Amino acid sequence: MARLLVKFQRYFRRKPIRFFMLIALYLTAGSLVFLHASFTGEPRVSENAPGANDGTSGRTEHQHLGTLQLSREFKELPEPLTTARRYGSWFKSPSKDTILGRNNPGDYGGTWSRALKGRNIREKEEDKAKYIGCYVDNIHRRALRGVSFFDYKKMTLFRCQDNCAERGYLFAGLEFGAECYCGHKIQAANVSDVECNMQCKGEKNNICGGVNRLSIYRLELAQESARRYGSAIFRGCFRRPENVSVALLASRVMKNMSVDRCVDFCTGKEYPLAALAGSWCHCGFPTSLFTLHEREDEQLCAQKCSGEEFESCGNSKYFIVYQTQVQDNRCMDRRFLTTRVKQFIALASFPGAGNTWARHLIELATGFYTGSYYFDGSLYNKGFKGERDHWRSGRTICIKTHESGQKEIEAFDSAILLIRNPYKALMAEFNRKYGGHIGFASHAHWKGKGTSHEAGVTLSRIRANDEWPEFVKNYAPWWATHTIDWLKYGKNVLVVHFEDLKRDLFVQLKRMVSLLGIVVLEDRLLCVEGQKDGNFKRSGLRKLEYDPYTPEMRKMIGGYIKTVDSALKLRNLTGVPADYYPR
Repeated sequence: MARLLVKFQRYFRRKPIRFFMLIALYLTAGSLVFLHASFTGEPRVSENAPGANDGTSGRTEHQHLGTLQLSREFKELPEPLTTARRYGSWFKSPSKDTILGRNNPGDYGGTWSRALKGRNIREKEEDKAKYIGCYVDNIHRRALRGVSFFDYKKMTLFRCQDNCAERGYLFAGLEFGAECYCGHKIQAANVSDVECNMQCKGEKNNICGGVNRLSIYRLELAQESARRYGSAIFRGCFRRPENVSVALLASRVMKNMSVDRCVDFCTGKEYPLAALAGSWCHCGFPTSLFTLHEREDEQLCAQKCSGEEFESCGNSKYFIVYQTQVQDNRCMDRRFLTTRVKQFIALASFPGAGNTWARHLIELATGFYTGSYYFDGSLYNKGFKGERDHWRSGRTICIKTHESGQKEIEAFDSAILLIRNPYKALMAEFNRKYGGHIGFASHAHWKGKGTSHEAGVTLSRIRANDEWPEFVKNYAPWWATHTIDWLKYGKNVLVVHFEDLKRDLFVQLKRMVSLLGIVVLEDRLLCVEGQKDGNFKRSGLRKLEYDPYTPEMRKMIGGYIKTVDSALKLRNLTGVPADYYPR
């Protein structure tokens, strides 16, 4: 044996390349075995899953709903992007197979697994939801009327919130420790938080509702923008337009209807909207005949697709609508003004208040470039071509400015004054300062690099630890004086609250365009609604794990909010939105 080892040693000394090749093959083989073991987990039905009548819950609502009660015991691993699909609302059917817990090819466990394809499981610490209260729920009139999902072994707050947000819902509610409900509206009464007293099945340190009680969370990411289903965006359930053939220009009957098939058909026809109506697939644009402004209860669209059991395809009276990847080009043309203007209109805001986003909306709505008091090369490179023009060139529809002070303000003939919640504006500007227009400040900038117990602590470490407090100390007063100065010295000032613009874009943008003296067709504004995010929107996926505002900071900012609120009301304007305070 020793002689054999000596021969091998001499052989590899003479030809070391072969030795390294052998090592590489060995490591490759080990890696393949490891990867194979990682993907062996498959969805399976637990044989001891609690039934609707086993007496454990004391309720019979599962009999009425025909709810699939499965305990999914599988590994939630990210799968290849190439297999990702689009999924809309899922509606439970009281079939015999689902009640008996049989594992069909289209069962809920399989659908859940497919919905996780193409994305990584996000960490709980991302804090993407805000608790808003405990609400009454019952089997005959649900508080949240979107999709639902039960897991009697592993339900957690994050699991419910993540999957409701993934499907575009604004609210996620948990009940009975194991039931998750999603929806766009809360249709129930608020009760004391004490009545939501059941621990989550998957995490004992959190509350997941109670008996006929929902712990409801507002999904912050879903409110920022519609969440995506593969390549399509779920828009909701809407009433059939009066003249379908005029409102939606292309239609086809599909035998095995599914969201995928209809979205693919409309994408091929180059339409931005896909409307499912039973076996009919309609395609078109948002127009005055089909505005998508009046969302209906999703239960009205609760007719399952013939080609996909756990998707809803609407019916002849109520359509399920998706937005495809096709860009609506009706509002994408932009140019400089052909006649130079002599009246200069400011788009004024405190830094971090959404000025760049407002410019994007104005350019889409009017078809003209906006200018700037400054020059930002990154904005120019992203398509804001008016960035290079001098602000008094007269070729742009309005001019971005963060300036305050009498001289600077009186240089403009009128202004749109954009105001944002100071807590959000300060954080947005701090992120921009240290991370760019769509980046984020690092943890070291927010909390500093920590204090040193050594005698030789450096000045740079002290300064790093003071960056955020110093920023708030210097910028918070400016938030108040900026608004007050524009109200005092500005001529013909239109006040727009950032929060109102987000909530009701169509109405607020129409006000802004009117001040600019541009007549815009309604269909163009509807086009803007579908393209509203633009290229300068932070993802929202990276959030601080703590509140960066100290009690002293909140007290100071609260005083400034009251000052601005009083200044607005003195001019017979609406005060600041209610959600500015308390903090």
